[in-house]
This record gives sequence, structure tokens and C-alpha cells, in this order.
Amino acid sequence: MTERIVVVGAALFDGGRLLAARRSAPPDLARRWELPGGKVEPGERPEDALVRELREELGVDAEPLAPVPGEWPLRPPYVLHVWTARLRPGSAAPAPLQDHDALRWLTPAEVWDVDWLDQDVPAVRATLARWATEARGS
Repeated sequence: MTERIVVVGAALFDGGRLLAARRSAPPDLARRWELPGGKVEPGERPEDALVRELREELGVDAEPLAPVPGEWPLRPPYVLHVWTARLRPGSAAPAPLQDHDALRWLTPAEVWDVDWLDQDVPAVRATLARWATEARGS
């Protein structure tokens, strides 16, 4: 049995908006939207991978907040874990530096205006459920 590889995705929030990133590669994923992030390296904690990937892909300094409950299958052997995160004070604004050609900040009403990758849809739904719960609690 192949060992699974965790991909960590960021539900990056700012001012009540969620960041979506449009893929530029590979060709079968290009022009579709995802939660930014990437593979967790051996021995790396998921929250550290999230900070590293967001720095590499978007040029930001982010702070992981909490995992979104759930695990979503990608193509084997990859599985997606999502963490909520926010920009640290003084962070640069996100820019599509690596693997993306566009970014959009989406309000809750706009989240389904973009064409999410099929494998990200259940993770986005879970993120929205958590977002709504946290908004009611605050």
C-alpha cells in the first residue's frame, strides 16, 4: 500500500473574504480555482508547510489558525487537509508568483462565482460551514 501524501490548502481570510487562486499549470488543472497550498514535506508539520507554501506561491507571511475538520482525496496518493489562516500584520499583499495566474478575494456570496477544481469543492464547502459557525460565534 502506498503511503499517502498530505497536501495542505489554505483557507486564507482577510476582511471577511476568502482567497481563491487560479491554476496556471499543469494543463489539466489550468484556469480552474483552488485554495492555495502544497505538499507537506517529510518531517514537516502541516502548519509549517502552509506558511512555507504561501510564502513561495503568494509572497505572503501568513499565520495558520486551525484545521478545517475533514480530509479530501486528490489523485492517489495525495489527500487534502485545509487550515484556516490569516495574513500577519505587515505582510505583503498576495501575488500569483508560482503555479497561479490570478487571485480573487471572495465574499461568502461570491464563493461559487469561480470554477473550483472538482477536488476542492468539498473542502470549500467544509470551509464555508466552519466560516459561518465562527461568524455566528463572534
